[in-house]
Amino acid sequence: MGICDINGGITSPRGFQAAGVHCGIKKVKRDFAMVTTTAPAVAAGVFTTNVVQAAPVVLDKELCARGGRFRALAVNSGNANACTGERGMQDAREMARLTAEALRIRQDEVLVSSTGVIGQYLPMQEVAEGIRLSARSLGAGCPCGNAAAEAIRTTDTFTKEAAVQFVRNGVTVTLGGMAKGSGMIAPNMATMLAFVSTDAHIALPALQKATQQSVARSFNRISVDGDMSTNDMVIVLANGLAGNEEISGPAGELYDIFAAALEKLLVTLSKMIVMDGEGATKFVEIRMEGAASEEEADRAARAVANSNLVKTALHGEDANWGRILAAIGYSGITFDPAGVTIHFGDVPILGRNYAINFSEEAAKQVLSRRDIVISIDLHRGAAAATFWTCDLSKDYVAINANYRT
Repeated sequence: MGICDINGGITSPRGFQAAGVHCGIKKVKRDFAMVTTTAPAVAAGVFTTNVVQAAPVVLDKELCARGGRFRALAVNSGNANACTGERGMQDAREMARLTAEALRIRQDEVLVSSTGVIGQYLPMQEVAEGIRLSARSLGAGCPCGNAAAEAIRTTDTFTKEAAVQFVRNGVTVTLGGMAKGSGMIAPNMATMLAFVSTDAHIALPALQKATQQSVARSFNRISVDGDMSTNDMVIVLANGLAGNEEISGPAGELYDIFAAALEKLLVTLSKMIVMDGEGATKFVEIRMEGAASEEEADRAARAVANSNLVKTALHGEDANWGRILAAIGYSGITFDPAGVTIHFGDVPILGRNYAINFSEEAAKQVLSRRDIVISIDLHRGAAAATFWTCDLSKDYVAINANYRT
């Protein structure tokens, strides 16, 4: 479709600026980010399905549901503002109010987000300082976007940024994004934040549909540890400055290429999150093929990706195909176990009718790599789904045993 990767991130599309600063929520590292757009943007959002939802999630869901236009996004790390009751909601609104005041825009044009430790009140004096410093530091270049991506990190070991472009009818449309996530990652909007900017001219219903479709095939198909957070969100801001013909609905060639570009961007960011999984030493792609439907392939791959037994076997470089088959067995799909085949890389591991005739040495060689592909064929149809996961190591326990201290 002519979609290409470009260097950049959240500031790559026209009209977007960003900043990332240290304001004292964390001891040393950047901990406050701001993103602005010179032209008001429509905003699509997908939020955590956890019943326990942080104050920023509740507030942003309300704002996005109204279908307004937005000029700014303010994000702090180091404190989740979750399980903080009415005071937490007041603090989230105050964070939006202070941002609006600093930028001289309306409060209902500001979205907010928080990530970090649950159950602690936001240090509003530091938040106010973060807003003041960010508003003074806004810029359109890659360094400013990178600073913002750095500021939203928690246990992440690297910043996660990406950008893509496509050209249609002589008009270039750009999408850029940043994300954070390393632990508490499970399919169905797990602990991660992702913010996307685009200069595409697109109506909100079409943007919301494209966002939901893309999240379903990206962030909802990754797993690090099977835990689901309270603060997860994906926000996509579209300010229309590319000047393309409006994408008015979820159909047609222009919508299809925009949706494909958004999915490509989100898949790239999703893979970065898995690569940065807490304590991970393996990046694992699970290809579930031969399913009767995509939903069936999704459910089967999800079970394998979330299995701690599978993930620990991968860490130990043990070709334990039985754990994979068992995970598919409890996934809830209907299938013939004797019809399943499994490959590790290009090494056949399990044949039909439980045929086992593989070289342990060859399997070990595949599993010793950093990047591993596991291909599973249900031999039931033509549908497929891909999940991304990682191994589970002793370092994961060490990181999370000491998270608050």
